Amino acid sequence: MNSNKYEGFLRYLKWLYPNLKVKRWFLLAVLGIFLFATGFAVMNDGVALGYAELQFREIIYKMTGSTPHIAVPTGAIISLLGIAAIILGFKRLLNSIISSVLPDNEGKIVDVMYSRNHLRRGPKIVVVGGGTGLSALLRGLKQYTCNLTAIVTVSDDGGSSGKLRDELGIQPPGDVRNCLVALSDTEDVMDTLFSYRFVSGALQGHSLGNLLLAGLTDIYGDFQKGIEQVSKVFAIRGKVFPSTLEQIVLIADLEDGTRVSGETAVRVTEGKIDRVYLEPNDCQPLPEALQALEEADLIVLGPGSLYTSVLPNLLVGGIREKIREVKAPCVYVCNVMTEKGETDGYRVSDHLKAILDHCGPDFVDAVLAAKGKINAPLLKRYVAEAAVPVVNDPKEVEQLGARYYEANLVQVGNVVRHDPDSLAKELIRLLFRLKPMGERIALVDSYLLTRKLRKD
Repeated sequence: MNSNKYEGFLRYLKWLYPNLKVKRWFLLAVLGIFLFATGFAVMNDGVALGYAELQFREIIYKMTGSTPHIAVPTGAIISLLGIAAIILGFKRLLNSIISSVLPDNEGKIVDVMYSRNHLRRGPKIVVVGGGTGLSALLRGLKQYTCNLTAIVTVSDDGGSSGKLRDELGIQPPGDVRNCLVALSDTEDVMDTLFSYRFVSGALQGHSLGNLLLAGLTDIYGDFQKGIEQVSKVFAIRGKVFPSTLEQIVLIADLEDGTRVSGETAVRVTEGKIDRVYLEPNDCQPLPEALQALEEADLIVLGPGSLYTSVLPNLLVGGIREKIREVKAPCVYVCNVMTEKGETDGYRVSDHLKAILDHCGPDFVDAVLAAKGKINAPLLKRYVAEAAVPVVNDPKEVEQLGARYYEANLVQVGNVVRHDPDSLAKELIRLLFRLKPMGERIALVDSYLLTRKLRKD
């Protein structure tokens, strides 16, 4: 016990080490408090503070040439000087600490503190999927809440992720990496760092983020623990879980009877997909992922490739059962464009039907589809690649038992994608529409909602 007290005393003494740039500003703040108090002492013409106060007041009178009848303005000036010293001392003290702990971000610390404390009051949203669609959705939702959980597919077997999976026996890190980048407070810096790809040598084709996750997995002996370490270092707004920690292979049966093995093969093999499976078929999810679904206010499927990003998560044992069991509404965000080899000719209702075929009826409460114009040159390029806009068919969707909603969600650039902010706004609106009135105010306070929606 005495040893612990001694160690604690030594820790406090470290604040007295030289070159910390803390002591001077602390002493200035203390001096400010003293001046503030003595200013009031000078203004008090009674003897409330006793003999010491009277003697100090006499010294002030002699130094300033004042007389008791003008002590009030003299005391006020001293108190104001004290206030200035307190403000300057504490401001510089905090800046010294923050600049050491968070270099180059001391000017943003108030914004970060306010944002994080405010977003903690946001709704609990679980998103299920993979690919660029999932990271785009997270990028938008993190502006409304930090109570986010991403359940990410780990069936990828191509590119850098596939190589690391084959060589090291870890889960493919690519989609997880993209989600971590999207949820980071320092997204631009993290994107530059994590997305850097080596162009030559033994590491050619590998991204730095994938290698970092692979290294942390090796250090901590667990892929999820590696993700948690990255989340701590880069201040991630939310949690990211792989759908399973087991090595899985995606299998697809085509309508012509062909069976295709591996996610990459499923993507490129021509022919309409009848059903997809996972091997092993008894793979289990993380308990933390199931708990997030249990506590969710909203569950979002997609956007992302139907058969290779969304459905593989739902085939992991326990996940679709938990989604069906919980009270949170489940919303499917349909892709903007069809995908060659996966959803050729699919309408919105065809996407929904595929999910219901794999998960059972009444699994999805609502479908959110995109509308919006795509410029002719870009559309022509997509058509040349055998991809077209997904046709919206609200009546067929509702006949399948789900509510249908659509909004202008299209972001057109070099590619056609969902606009992150527009998609996030619409999902927050849907959360309010799908929940009973009595639960709405408890989910999101009015300021959190209107702060963004008033920009429309």
